[in-house]
Amino acid sequence: MDLKQELSERADVFNIELEEYLKNGQPKSLYDATRYLPLAGGKRLRPCISMLSCDAVGGDVKRVMPFAVALELIHNFTLVHDDIMDKSRLRRNLPTVHIKFGESTAIIAGDLLFAKAFEVMHDISDDSSVFKRVDFGLINCVREICEGQQLDMEFERRQDVREEEYLEMIRRKTAALFKFAAEGGAILGGGTKEEIKALDEYGESLGLAFQIRDDYLDMSSDEGTLGKDIGNDIRNGKKTLIAVRSISNAVGDDKKLLEKIFGNGDASEQEVKRVYDLFKEMKSIEYAKNTALEYSIKAKKALNMLDDSDAKQVLIGLAEYSITREK
Repeated sequence: MDLKQELSERADVFNIELEEYLKNGQPKSLYDATRYLPLAGGKRLRPCISMLSCDAVGGDVKRVMPFAVALELIHNFTLVHDDIMDKSRLRRNLPTVHIKFGESTAIIAGDLLFAKAFEVMHDISDDSSVFKRVDFGLINCVREICEGQQLDMEFERRQDVREEEYLEMIRRKTAALFKFAAEGGAILGGGTKEEIKALDEYGESLGLAFQIRDDYLDMSSDEGTLGKDIGNDIRNGKKTLIAVRSISNAVGDDKKLLEKIFGNGDASEQEVKRVYDLFKEMKSIEYAKNTALEYSIKAKKALNMLDDSDAKQVLIGLAEYSITREK
């Protein structure tokens, strides 16, 4: 199976739907900013997961498309606002929305993406009980994302973040949308209670593996490959799994080095590299890789009860991709 080809084919179908929902409006400056990031590309993982989950339980993928679009709009809404908070300058190898259009317009564009997501949801053709289940599920998902983002920011100001707290934060901030993409796709596909539960568990584990890998890539990749700023997690004092483990175990000169550089927004490239090298020496990066692997295995195991299908194989491939991807 060629995972890249499988995802590309589904993304092509999805992109047609997405563009239809993001037609130009007035004022033009706002709609240009709103369309900018969603139409700039992206992996389309969340909508693809919803489509694959629907297919894996024998559903009609056409019925899940409004939900898939809503997921991608919510995802992009969070990215626009995250980039403002993190003072990021690059996203998908392009200037971030607030750099290109200004911070105020970027905030409104993010808000409009949020509103558009729930507008799209009303095109779901299922009966009212199914619609309410998916609609309230997405609302709950957004609430969790907001809670996770706030925890993420609060952790930047703390030195004593525990691994359990970090995992709970990314469970809300990142894994919640993966989880509900899979769960919602199964619901709209008419899956059984057992199938929906299995895909719910798959999505959450996949999201956790994906975020831990993302934390690693922020430090170890390069801007050209990743398409966004490198080293921001160190400069912003982000409590990733790598950082949490290193800070809790550092002593002596290592502890002093982290206290001086970690969370210093003006840290030089050389200083950022010194912290990265320390993380590597303390085997925190290896620890994070192994933790991500455990969640990837857990995601695949959750799919065991589903009947074999092409969609199931792609979902398994996604779990493997989550810990090997380079961007």
